Amino acid sequence: MTTLAEPVERVPARWTALLSLAGLGLFTAFYGPIQVLLGKQAQALEPDDKELALGLVVGFGALVSMVANPLFGAWSDRTTWRIGRRLPWTAIGAAGGAVSLVVLALAPNIVVMALGWCLAQLTLNAMMAALVAAVPDQVPHAQRGMVGGWFGMGQTLGIVVGSGLAAAAGGLVAGYLVCAAFLLVATVPYLALRRDTVIDSPPPFDWRAFWISPRRHPDFGWAWLTRFLMNLGNAIAIVYLLYFLQDAVGYADPDSGVFVLTAIYAATLLSTVVIGGVWSDRARRRRVFVMWAGIVMSVAALVLALFPTWPGALVAAAVLGLGFGVYTSVDFALMTEVLPNATDRGKDLGVINVANALPQVLAPVLAAPVVTYLGGYPVLYGLAAVVGIAGAVLVYRIRSVA
Repeated sequence: MTTLAEPVERVPARWTALLSLAGLGLFTAFYGPIQVLLGKQAQALEPDDKELALGLVVGFGALVSMVANPLFGAWSDRTTWRIGRRLPWTAIGAAGGAVSLVVLALAPNIVVMALGWCLAQLTLNAMMAALVAAVPDQVPHAQRGMVGGWFGMGQTLGIVVGSGLAAAAGGLVAGYLVCAAFLLVATVPYLALRRDTVIDSPPPFDWRAFWISPRRHPDFGWAWLTRFLMNLGNAIAIVYLLYFLQDAVGYADPDSGVFVLTAIYAATLLSTVVIGGVWSDRARRRRVFVMWAGIVMSVAALVLALFPTWPGALVAAAVLGLGFGVYTSVDFALMTEVLPNATDRGKDLGVINVANALPQVLAPVLAAPVVTYLGGYPVLYGLAAVVGIAGAVLVYRIRSVA
């Protein structure tokens, strides 16, 4: 495939399946450390200051992520290798991610641990940028909701598989090595398809291109803002979930409570993520699905604000999964349809991905004073609902997508 024109030929089911499998490997490599291994490692290396140590490691990694994704997306846009412009970075990212996890497994102190996690964020985001950009390169508009749904399923299962592998491995070193091996095994079949776009004359690299003017490209700007707001609302709602169960609900075992809520959330998300994308494709509409998904997610936050009980938390987890499943697949398709031009798909999707990463950094900053000084958890979850509804309503400012 050598053209930058919008694709019209439907992608085969095998390609979608192997793209999703590679995504499963990628998110397993992300979430195995995030959910289990980094916390255990921080506690082992700095038992007296584990919270501070973990916060620094994760914070530095998030900063690397925000830079790496658009940067590698731009580089893949300009890659002229004969095997394609996305596959090389998928391979490099997977190999680099596996090496990074080995570095983490052998880290003797917090400094090396932080460097290892930053390296993991750098390389895994290179892989993510290439996988995500392959969708607008090769998938026609009528299939993007479905493909986004299957890719989103890989992301959700990555949380479960990553946590399960890390916990079942029996130790830190084994946990990191198992996640690294799974990443490579899951990526190789996708690479073996050798299906990619090839370009001969890439545009020049221009640092100014990372700023996409919302005045010149208003739909892209509104799409970025709506994604940022919805992800910010979601991040505010979950950042102190453990402490909410412990302090507001009074749940006897908050650690297991978080696991139960995560399992319910994942189950209901998986029930809607593909169906929502396919329904959106068939209806040839995106905005109405994104709007109602955002409203459903906000309802989950309101349930926590009004009913700070264990049954309320169970209902909220189920409702959040239902909404976020539809949002994951359909909003992904919507984002691919507001990109300014075909030559910079990877870079532009990387800029959009900043709207995913930035809320993870901002949410603790916003949540801490609300919980401590401004009304506690009811106000926190009310704020999450308001932010989410704002994102849902503003999606109708996007004019070029139905």
